[in-house]
Amino acid sequence: MFILPPFKSLQKQIAASTKADVKQALVASHAGIDGLAALLSPRAEEMLPQLAARSAEITAARFGRTIQLYAPVYVSSFCTNKCAYCGFSAENKIERRVLSLDEAEAEMDILHRRGFNHILLVAGEAPAKVGVDYLAELARRTRDRFAAITIEVQPLSTADYATLFKAGITGVAVYQETYDPIIYKQVHLSGKKADYDYRLKSPARVAEAGMREVGIGTLMGLANWRAEGLALGLHLAWLRKHFWRTNFTVSFPRMRPAEGDFHPLEETSEKQLSQLLFALRIFDHDVGLVLSTREEERYRNGMIGLGPTRYSAGSCTAPGGYTEPDSALEQFSVGDHRSLPEVCDAIRSKGHDPVHKDWDAVFQAGQPII
Repeated sequence: MFILPPFKSLQKQIAASTKADVKQALVASHAGIDGLAALLSPRAEEMLPQLAARSAEITAARFGRTIQLYAPVYVSSFCTNKCAYCGFSAENKIERRVLSLDEAEAEMDILHRRGFNHILLVAGEAPAKVGVDYLAELARRTRDRFAAITIEVQPLSTADYATLFKAGITGVAVYQETYDPIIYKQVHLSGKKADYDYRLKSPARVAEAGMREVGIGTLMGLANWRAEGLALGLHLAWLRKHFWRTNFTVSFPRMRPAEGDFHPLEETSEKQLSQLLFALRIFDHDVGLVLSTREEERYRNGMIGLGPTRYSAGSCTAPGGYTEPDSALEQFSVGDHRSLPEVCDAIRSKGHDPVHKDWDAVFQAGQPII
């Protein structure tokens, strides 16, 4: 079982890093945890251009000049959890909606016609509304149309994840939100999500079930971003050691305005987000780094080629939002409103290739992978 050191000890480890430690991490073939701590430190801020250059070099070597594209499909805004920062929180008095299977399939078909082959299914954590049977049936209906179907829903059991994998789900994103247990308790007020340890063990259950990809991450704006980055690295390293056949991605979404008027407890600037992203790329050369439409167009354009390997595009965070635009409350506001062709044009203008499909099932004996 993954055990995280005390959160404050992570902050102390980072603060103790020297400029010499940063320089050593930049030239090392693999930085290691001590190197990651140095790259996340205040000393590394002074060397951000060097971090960016090293991150870009590693990304080009491992991923080429490509950016994979995906789009989210929100299937339900019902949630049984009370989370202080989320627009779907059970305590918010909003209009709720769960899509029927036909409606969800129609949303996915719209994105398929727009050129998307990688889909992320998202739902508030309400198993009675969107459970394993719903997700499995939706996957069976649509799996032949998409290169990958990933889910971001309530944490499930290993057996449930195995059922979904057999049905055609290829990956699971399950973010810890914050690795600081004190802050975690403050912002997760009630519901199953209030169980910090159960959520922390979820990525391992996903990998045990045989999923091709596991996505982890933190919500930037809840706790100290440097310590969150080191916790992410420790978690990722542990998962790689125990599940070496699994592909991993990391997301670090910054908080956006949402219903409930929650304000970030810790502000994270674009410069700090960049340092975190570069540090994780230098630490783990093969991890997929996700930069979503939470971020502004200007920033996402500037980060092309420097570390991220996966972008969302043309996103709507409301159930039914593709078939009925502006018909429902979104989970959070989007920062980049460009369509898929517009994002593709921006990627190409930077000398990179937008990837819509990067595998074929025949190469995996009929098994879908990301």
